[in-house]
Amino acid sequence: MPAARESLLDAAYKALARRSWSAVRMVDVAAAAGVSRQTLYNEFGSKEGLARALVRREADGYLAGVDRVLAAHTDARERLAATAEWMTSAARGNPLVRAMLTGCWSERLPMPTLAAVPSTSAVPAQRRADGPLPSPADLVSLVRDRAVAAVTGAGATKAEAVELARACELVVRLSLSCVAAPPGQGGVAELVRQALPRPVR
Repeated sequence: MPAARESLLDAAYKALARRSWSAVRMVDVAAAAGVSRQTLYNEFGSKEGLARALVRREADGYLAGVDRVLAAHTDARERLAATAEWMTSAARGNPLVRAMLTGCWSERLPMPTLAAVPSTSAVPAQRRADGPLPSPADLVSLVRDRAVAAVTGAGATKAEAVELARACELVVRLSLSCVAAPPGQGGVAELVRQALPRPVR
């Protein structure tokens, strides 16, 4: 029931924008999605299952956004600058993404355990959500590895590939620091341009 699942996740996300997770009621999420409460429980099993699925969806959406931005530029420096800008703005605009990246979960947010939980769900998407969720370190590695793959040319030497990996790690960590302490004039992209070694292949 993919359409119902997405509607329920959308409803849960909207509810979270209005009240803390502890005050979000399953019956209200189901009503907002236009499905029965039984459908909600069939899909997610519990409020914890809904929370895990919501966090998983936001993590997947964040990584898909990173992929889109990396693919939108051809120049390596601009790819990394645009990615840093996007990473920071996406985290500022989405409290779940911000919490996943920083590990700072407020009392308003669901905080599912990162470890896998036993799953009895017949729903493949929920079984995936019940698997391990990405930690901040996992997300840093996933974004860094995507950036490395996007900027490393086929003819790069081993030494060049190592330098590019360092540059990508720097960009990701600089971006994360800007989530907590937004930069001034010029923004994140300009900071990245100044910090990157020249030339970036």
